[in-house]
Amino acid sequence: MPLKLSPTALPALLAGALLLGATLAHAADGQEDVALQPMKLSYNASLDKGISLNGDARRILEQRDDGTWHFRTDVDSFVADIDESLIFRWENNQVVPLRYRYKLSGLFIRDREEAIDFDWENNVVSGHHEGDKFSMTLEEGAMDPMGYQLQLSQDIKAGKREMEYRVIDKGDYDTDRFAVVDEETVRINGEDIRTLKAEKVRDSDSKRESLMWFAPERDYLLIRFLQVEPDGSEYELTISDAKVGR
Repeated sequence: MPLKLSPTALPALLAGALLLGATLAHAADGQEDVALQPMKLSYNASLDKGISLNGDARRILEQRDDGTWHFRTDVDSFVADIDESLIFRWENNQVVPLRYRYKLSGLFIRDREEAIDFDWENNVVSGHHEGDKFSMTLEEGAMDPMGYQLQLSQDIKAGKREMEYRVIDKGDYDTDRFAVVDEETVRINGEDIRTLKAEKVRDSDSKRESLMWFAPERDYLLIRFLQVEPDGSEYELTISDAKVGR
């Protein structure tokens, strides 16, 4: 039976799920600032009945010499190649995006590019999406498609159970909502790991489901991601390797 895989669903899944793999240093009670930890993460990907994608998915977070941070995703597979990056400042436990870039290419997939530049001094955000340029007022706390998911990991660690973010994507603002819904023990690479299970909150009539499992004892690292499409197809990422810290 053929897989019900659209040519655009999987690249979007890989990019979105890997963004959620960010992990941050834990703050002691009363500590004003939380320090980010550099990291290198790798994930295995499968679709439907565990069929391998035969691809590599990597996520890297590192600090630059000027104190800003570089956050990037590299996906190499027979389905698609994704290069995604964000330059940002970490201030008052918040991601402050400065420069976002995204490029998708692959077989049977239309190439796509997006760029977003944040001018916080003049409160203007500008860029282009698939060749269409845009410029608009920059809202306080606004984020890019990578930054808000880095922030999600931190907010769950801080004890929040319902999160909402204003995200600039495709030349406009979106509101994305998430909630922690359960605590589960999951088995990854032969090991039982206690996790907090979160989901993306969608309209009640939506048939798409996005679930994430974060491991509190592992600095709230995302260890599993599952997306169920309206046609019943399932796409899953599980962590294969992680290096956190300097």
